[in-house]
Amino acid sequence: MRIGFLFNHDQIHQVAHGLPIAVELARMGTGAQIIVCATNDRLVDEIRRLAPGSEGRDFDLVKLGLAKGSRAIDRLTGGFMPSAKLLVYRDNLSFFRSLDVLVVPEKTSLILKTKFRLDQLKIIHTRHGAGDRAIGFDSSSAGFDHVLVSGPKIRSRLLDSGVDPARITIVGYPKFDMFASLDPDLPMVDKRRPVVVYNPHPSPHLSSWYKMGRKVLDWFAANDDYQLIFAPHVMLFERPLAVTIDKLAIGRPGQIAKRHRAAPNIHIDLGSRASTTMAYLNRADFYLGDVSSQVYEFLIRPRPCVFLNPHRFDWQGDPNFAMWAAGPVIERVDELGAALIDAQAATYSPVQKHLFDASFDLTETPSSVRAAAAVAKIAGVKAETSSTRRTKRTA
Repeated sequence: MRIGFLFNHDQIHQVAHGLPIAVELARMGTGAQIIVCATNDRLVDEIRRLAPGSEGRDFDLVKLGLAKGSRAIDRLTGGFMPSAKLLVYRDNLSFFRSLDVLVVPEKTSLILKTKFRLDQLKIIHTRHGAGDRAIGFDSSSAGFDHVLVSGPKIRSRLLDSGVDPARITIVGYPKFDMFASLDPDLPMVDKRRPVVVYNPHPSPHLSSWYKMGRKVLDWFAANDDYQLIFAPHVMLFERPLAVTIDKLAIGRPGQIAKRHRAAPNIHIDLGSRASTTMAYLNRADFYLGDVSSQVYEFLIRPRPCVFLNPHRFDWQGDPNFAMWAAGPVIERVDELGAALIDAQAATYSPVQKHLFDASFDLTETPSSVRAAAAVAKIAGVKAETSSTRRTKRTA
């Protein structure tokens, strides 16, 4: 039995959603060969960093490359579109055919079934994040042989989109097993002043960055009672242009002005590891954002949230914006000061707890152990679990 875990992205943010499952599955003594696949050196390095010493008899790490012609295509187009991410499937079909099960955190891998007809390959979707955006619940989810979900909210919305309930298992959130209990001491943070993390999404038709992000940085530069960590989604500044396919839109992230980089109360991180390990989310006192699912990771401890709506969406009652019930929603930067005060109202705490509990079903058994047991069951191999390993959740 060969069970593959594929990480195929420009950035490393999806690794923690699948790698803990692979590590636990290798520990369970199933006899299956666990093959973790990465498509670039950045991903390989992150896998080795997060799972040191895992490579061995039942755990292999493989780097999948591109054919010469595909590398040429990627050199021409890779700065603007994820060419390599798509071409890697065609160039490694013999490898994918050798697998019995493939576990993935994203939907691109369905191309193995829809285009390349690998119908015998079972593909399990771990998802990444627990957000509310409609694209996370479109009909393509039904194309997977099984979907591992973090909580009842995700399950309910997948059922509404037509996914067979027999193909859904609630397992919790494996990323929390790695990062939720970290209490980082970040050197750029003055502990005497509240810290706000600003976390805009890359999608041009949803993100606050393109319409008001620079004005947000200006506001904090002028209001140094607060410290700001500007840590956008790691894909916002990954390419010169941001393109979305769920609703065709193109945005130019641009550059960060010198005045913002020089502001002593602003720390700017456009995509380091700290943006993917919950380091900033764990340290911040306030969350400021738009539609990124990272707000749910922030809510592992209820804290003030403010949401930016420069597009003026009619969001109330819309499940695609459910997270916006966790704090004030504003449309102009001149409302930000009052919103940061209003966000501290006690009435938001029970709402945040409800949103978190709907998004994450956490138990004493670590989520990665639950997910690994689910993968083993789907693969038809026997897993030995330990009830003594417990998840670490910050109250």
